[in-house]
Amino acid sequence: MTRPRLVVGITGATGAAYAVQLLRRARELSVETHLVVTPAGVLNVHHECGLDRRGLEALADQAHAPGDVGACIASGSFDTAAMVVAPCSMKTLAAVAHGMGDNLLTRAADVTLKERRRLVLLVRETPLNLAHLRNMVAVTEMGGIVFPPLPAFYHRPTSIEAMVAETVERVLSLVGIANARPQEWQGL
Repeated sequence: MTRPRLVVGITGATGAAYAVQLLRRARELSVETHLVVTPAGVLNVHHECGLDRRGLEALADQAHAPGDVGACIASGSFDTAAMVVAPCSMKTLAAVAHGMGDNLLTRAADVTLKERRRLVLLVRETPLNLAHLRNMVAVTEMGGIVFPPLPAFYHRPTSIEAMVAETVERVLSLVGIANARPQEWQGL
């Protein structure tokens, strides 16, 4: 059996810890990852997590330059399980919502939607304006999943790392990674 392939996009929104944890956990679960990071995403990962481009790319099986629109992930013939953009800026959300595949990240998201595969956007912004909300609706109507990485407190996490890890488990489960183990609510 071949390993599932997951495309991971990283943009310049805050929340780089989600992407780093997603890449680490995917490796633990033997998921093949294809990474594409915008220039603002690299800056944010460095600022929030202390990783440079080389350190970040080492977490993925393959890294693709955002300008490489001829990369394998730009084609629907390259079979992937899903794509996750973590974090997803409002600029990237708008590009996806309006079919603007002007770089590899947005092209890969467009391909994911056109092939009817799972696209999960961990959108990061607050408060939201009407354009943000309309773009979220547009992506949802196209089959994408808008997944703001809001922490759950009912499991009583003891650290930021625990909250990030639980969100990542939920995302991996949502995209169909068999061994992802988000905590189940057992009731009161």
